[in-house]
Amino acid sequence: MRIAITSDLYYPMSNGVAVFAHNLAKGLAKHGHEVMVICPSFTGKPHRTKRDGVTTVYLRSIRFPFYPDQINAVPEGKKILKVKMPRLAYRHGLWITVDPYPALKKALNKFQPDVIHNQTAEMIAIAARRYAKKYDVPMVSTGHAYPDNITSQVKLLKPIKKPVDAMLRTYMASFLKHSEYATMPTEMAIEDLVPKNRRRFDVTVEPLSNGVDLSKFTPGKASVKVLKRFRLEPGKLRVLYVGRVDPEKSLGNVVTAFAGVAEEVPEAELVIVGDGTDRRHLIDLAQALGISDKVKFPGRIMPPDVTEIYRGATMFATASETETQGIVLIEAAATGLPLVAVDAGAVSELCQNKKNGVLCKPGDLVGMTDAMVSILKDADLQQKYGEKSLEISKKHDLNRTLKRFEEIYEEAITLKGKKIQKKRKWFRR
Repeated sequence: MRIAITSDLYYPMSNGVAVFAHNLAKGLAKHGHEVMVICPSFTGKPHRTKRDGVTTVYLRSIRFPFYPDQINAVPEGKKILKVKMPRLAYRHGLWITVDPYPALKKALNKFQPDVIHNQTAEMIAIAARRYAKKYDVPMVSTGHAYPDNITSQVKLLKPIKKPVDAMLRTYMASFLKHSEYATMPTEMAIEDLVPKNRRRFDVTVEPLSNGVDLSKFTPGKASVKVLKRFRLEPGKLRVLYVGRVDPEKSLGNVVTAFAGVAEEVPEAELVIVGDGTDRRHLIDLAQALGISDKVKFPGRIMPPDVTEIYRGATMFATASETETQGIVLIEAAATGLPLVAVDAGAVSELCQNKKNGVLCKPGDLVGMTDAMVSILKDADLQQKYGEKSLEISKKHDLNRTLKRFEEIYEEAITLKGKKIQKKRKWFRR
């Protein structure tokens, strides 16, 4: 098949949409398909590349300064008269394509896709939907985000966050509706976004894991060389977080809860891997709590090194309440780590309470502290939870995801064909 993947977010950005779209494209190419990705340019200038069997078309773009690009490090906020100013804009802002349709049309006309798989609901997505409708190309859409993923990040929206969230929720759901077939990573994510009576939604929305290449995330002894490169001591009791360091991830709760852990297990440390707008706040919070020597921020770490970071941890912790799935949770589970998380979003499908970790109530800092302490102090519990994590992770093998998407593409092509035939019959009347 000739498969076009359209996304306003793409690798090397460090978020679930970008990572999934990249994994999907490479995986489909390995399965023998012709794959084209259309995304914004990260230089502003249009160009194209071909790597790992995937042709990537980067469209002309401009910077949106109110949201960081998730590629470059987020700089420290400026101080005026020793007062730290709130950061509203970023030098390395998100790249967006303002008028993608002409370039997208040119690329797709030449590629002649059998199906378009859309990953987002922004500018490129709108253009892709317009193209699919005009040229009768089957479209599959995957919903990855909650409105909070956007509105918690753009500080200018804070005064009107609730009504904007409501509008975004309706818009995101409608975008799935205008496809032949739609997916979201988990059943819980679907229940949150799609109306309860799905028969009135007009399109099938299937829960399908984003998946992780389990051959790259496996248990094992961590590389001492890699750990030392990031100033991490081998063999230490370590609570790990990997991912974006942004407000909607609620990492302040993890840091605060870890202050209680430091009293009970003084030899333990918390390692927060990643970067984002909340990093400076978390550094200040750790200092205010008197645990700055026990909380480390090695920055953004990419594969294959990040696998060694997982292997060097004792457990994984997150307090995010806005996950539609959480690729890092799958990666942590696949590495055999116990999980501590909050019972919100779709997290409970990966962190199963008292099976492979502990689910806490949102905002329950005492409960999170107790959960981390209980795991850190009990090697048998670490092994029990770790073994169950491995079992759960096997359901999220990227190869299973790829195979199912191949079937979905075929189904979307069939459904589109039936729609075209029906439309032709109607015009003949």
